[in-house]
Amino acid sequence: MSNKQLDELRNQIDKLDIEIQALITQRARAAQKVAEAKYAEKEKPHFYRPEREAEVVNNIIKRNRGPLANDSLILIFREIMSACLALQKPLKVAFLGPAGTYSQYAVYKHFGHKIEGIPLQTIDEVFREVEIGIAQYGVVPIENSTEGGVNQTLDCLIKTPLKICSEIALPIHHHLLAMTENLDNIKRIYAHQQSFAQCRAWLDNRIPTIERVAVNSNAEAAVYASKEEGSAAIAGKITAEIYNLKILASRIEDDVNNTTRFAILGQDQPSPTGNDKTSLLLSSPNKPGILYQMLSPFAKNNISMTHIESRPSRQDIWEYVFFVDIEGHIEDNHIGQAIRDLKRYTSLVKNLGSYPRSLS
Repeated sequence: MSNKQLDELRNQIDKLDIEIQALITQRARAAQKVAEAKYAEKEKPHFYRPEREAEVVNNIIKRNRGPLANDSLILIFREIMSACLALQKPLKVAFLGPAGTYSQYAVYKHFGHKIEGIPLQTIDEVFREVEIGIAQYGVVPIENSTEGGVNQTLDCLIKTPLKICSEIALPIHHHLLAMTENLDNIKRIYAHQQSFAQCRAWLDNRIPTIERVAVNSNAEAAVYASKEEGSAAIAGKITAEIYNLKILASRIEDDVNNTTRFAILGQDQPSPTGNDKTSLLLSSPNKPGILYQMLSPFAKNNISMTHIESRPSRQDIWEYVFFVDIEGHIEDNHIGQAIRDLKRYTSLVKNLGSYPRSLS
């Protein structure tokens, strides 16, 4: 290709950049007008609507003809939407901190970078911050593809008035991080207990005798590793950069498809999109056949169940509650009928939220 042809292509790109910037500016001004219209209707309107964002993402995927992958296009539009939403009203989003946790990655993946992130020390604090209105939304890990439900989150969902209003699926790649470059110098490893479980085989095979210390988050583990001689942490690549740690071993997770699902917590429930999921909490007296009876309304109403998990109720010994995810929205007729049928067999049916299914 000649220099002349290259110059022509670069000029073409420059012209396209001008058009793209002009269109983004138009979109931003339209977003400002939306804010004005909402303030005219309500004193404290809601600007973030999960169902609307799901619609935008779905349309991006439908329109895409390449060469950019869906994930790349969605990432670009996420940041545009984030910047436009910040013109209306910046969101405050609480998450399990400190900086560098997978929860923070999930926040940026879903909301973009134009939000006010509030890092907190525990999952319980994330729930509380949203419940009292300091943050509009909270992001917490709820389920891992290899280790199942995150117990702290499930226990908080039992008592919270908050709703799950969206979900984020995030691929998780663990690395062993430390200040030293020599694995022989490591005396202890810090990590979240779920991360230890997700890397169990690698740890047992490679460094079985090194002490393992569970902490609230992998970013907290990185803080310890950055300050304590002879300490290492299990965390992500970006966490290594934040805390100036060296990567002693990469991709130490046991499952190459390791993925964590995060729940977005809020005060309100999104409207139906046609591609939704509903999370329910079920409880019933302990008697023979009760689980079969509780699940039968789903089969009767042709409802697909995507997940079920049990946890101690903490009300009585050997009494359990069940967390169930089903396809559909609580406002769908067949879901409503199933809920009515369920009440014949259960002492408690709690709607934890209906929300758009994760598309990315």
